[in-house]
Amino acid sequence: MALKIAIASDHGGFELKQKIVTLLADLGLVHTDFGPTSSDAVDYPDYAFLVGSKVVSGEFDRGILICGTGVGISIAANKVKGVRCALVHDVFTAKATRQHNDSNVLAMGGRVIGDELALLIVKTWLEEAFMGEHHAGRVAKIAAYECASN
Repeated sequence: MALKIAIASDHGGFELKQKIVTLLADLGLVHTDFGPTSSDAVDYPDYAFLVGSKVVSGEFDRGILICGTGVGISIAANKVKGVRCALVHDVFTAKATRQHNDSNVLAMGGRVIGDELALLIVKTWLEEAFMGEHHAGRVAKIAAYECASN
């Protein structure tokens, strides 16, 4: 079964998002672009909360978010209970965050990463699976703390 991907950005990540949407289509993945539809200024938390909620609800398997640096949008996404958003700017981290952390949302900075590297990161992140084993216990600890602190 193919992954269903929710994707969004703010104005700082709009151009890179468009390239990633093309990649998702080329890979034959079901995806929905939740906006924005132009590079006009928008508030990144709105898009982070939307994509995070879509992933946590199970409507989508994973989410991809892009802002100028990736920092703001990843912080906002991680406020959605159940989201494990990783800010990634290299291939090693893309692979590790899926294998070890079971990240369900990927964040990148459209103003700090080149297009080709970003596309390779996305592809790597989509292809990797969670390893489970001792990593599952660590992810469970994060989820338990999140539930206890809310």
